[in-house]
Amino acid sequence: MSKIGQLPIQILDGVTVDINNLPAGKAGKLISINGPKGKLAIIVDELVTVKQEETNLLVSVSKTTKFAKSIWGTTRKLIDNMVKGVSTGWSKKLELVGTGYRAEVQGNTLVLTVGYSHPIKIEAPEGINFKVEKGIITVDGVDRAVVGQISANIRGSRPPEPYKGKGVKYIDEVIRRKAGKAAKAATA
Repeated sequence: MSKIGQLPIQILDGVTVDINNLPAGKAGKLISINGPKGKLAIIVDELVTVKQEETNLLVSVSKTTKFAKSIWGTTRKLIDNMVKGVSTGWSKKLELVGTGYRAEVQGNTLVLTVGYSHPIKIEAPEGINFKVEKGIITVDGVDRAVVGQISANIRGSRPPEPYKGKGVKYIDEVIRRKAGKAAKAATA
C-alpha cells in the first residue's frame, strides 16, 4: 500500500476542483484546479480514482496491479502540488557568485552577464515571473515542475565551479570545494 497515496489532499480556501471524464475514446479523467494564482489541469490514468469529499480529495486505485500501485503516490503528490501552486505558488531562489556577474529583467526576459563574451537571455514561459535583487534571482510560478526546470536552466547557464565557487547556485546549495594546485604543492 502506498503511504503517500493514502493521505488526503486538503483543498485550501479559494480553490475549486473539477473532476471530468475525458471525451469518448480516451481513458482517464481530467482534473482542473482553479485558485487565486491561476489554473492547472492534469489527466489522471483510469486506474487511479479521485473523489472529492467536503474539503478533501481522496486518491485511490481501482485495481491492485503493479503499475497502478506505482502511479498512485505520484498522482496524489502531483495533485497536491497543483493545489498548493494555485493557492500560494512556488518559488526558487538562485544566487550569483562572482565578480562582475549580473542579472536583470527586461520585460519577460532574464538577461544574465556571467563571464561569457555575450549575455545569456532566458525567456519566461507563461505563468513564470523573474525578480532580481542584489544578486539574488527569484523564479515564481504556479506549476512546480516549470519553476524547477526554469531554475535549473538558469543554474545551467554557469554552474558553480569547485575551486572558487563562482557561478549561479541555488540559495541553499552547498558547493564542495577543491584545493587548487598551490594548496596541493604547499602540503606535499
